[in-house]
Amino acid sequence: MQNRLVPVLFCCILFGVLGRAQSTDLLRIDYLRIPENNSGIGTSRYKVLLNVPIKLGNDDYFVIGGEYNRFEIDFSRPQPFDTEQIDVLHVMDMNLGYITRWNDNWRLITIATPRLASNLLDGVVTKDFFINATATLWKERMDAEVPFRLVLGLSYNSTTGLPFPLPLISYYRRFHPKWSYTLGIPRSNFKYHITDRHTLQLALLLDGYFINLQDDILLPDGRIGTRISLSTLVGAVGYQFNLSKMMSFYTLLGGSIEQEGKLRDNKRVDVFLLNREANLYLRGGFKISIF
Repeated sequence: MQNRLVPVLFCCILFGVLGRAQSTDLLRIDYLRIPENNSGIGTSRYKVLLNVPIKLGNDDYFVIGGEYNRFEIDFSRPQPFDTEQIDVLHVMDMNLGYITRWNDNWRLITIATPRLASNLLDGVVTKDFFINATATLWKERMDAEVPFRLVLGLSYNSTTGLPFPLPLISYYRRFHPKWSYTLGIPRSNFKYHITDRHTLQLALLLDGYFINLQDDILLPDGRIGTRISLSTLVGAVGYQFNLSKMMSFYTLLGGSIEQEGKLRDNKRVDVFLLNREANLYLRGGFKISIF
């Protein structure tokens, strides 16, 4: 049990608050489509993620990894500004983590995530960079009569605009051989394990982005947009086909319960609402994951 758990404990803290799904992935290739709605805006996202643990000692590991997201935004209706510079957006993360044993029951996991989030029209500039950091304590008893996993910690995300860390919690419980649930932020789910190969789930998750725009967008009212953001709360039904205990294909089909896409200025004040209409949420991919 211990040998299986330790090399990949770092994965639990690859989720941030507001806009990052909880992840226990070593590798993920993911496609998301948010179709056009009444606002005339559709979004596609292509994601690739890779994380590698490096053993330092009996109970210490260094983790290095990265994630790349490419967003392609389609506008079918005219906007009061040139949309060409926000047609393609990029988010690139580097994950640098450290794992150590806190005591007999808990492990301490810390991670720093430098991020580049930009439309990259003019190379790379200082405002394209952000920093996220997380510290968590992890406790797990998968050999218990009722297996569970508990993660408690703090997460600082510079894209939220809040100058202090936010609490982070995730609780998993396998209360029946065929049923389990996870409660947490930014993702909760309820799963039915049909067989070892097939799993159905109901999921509630946060998704989105916060990205720097290198060329200011001048709006008709004289205000200036320098950042673009999307935040959405999604309810979805999912299916997962397990090739093995670690490898699987998955799909999610759902819709946004709340959604808001907007332009912001240098002080993160909203200056233009792009989209507040409900959308379908279609997502699928392949992953190598511990859980």
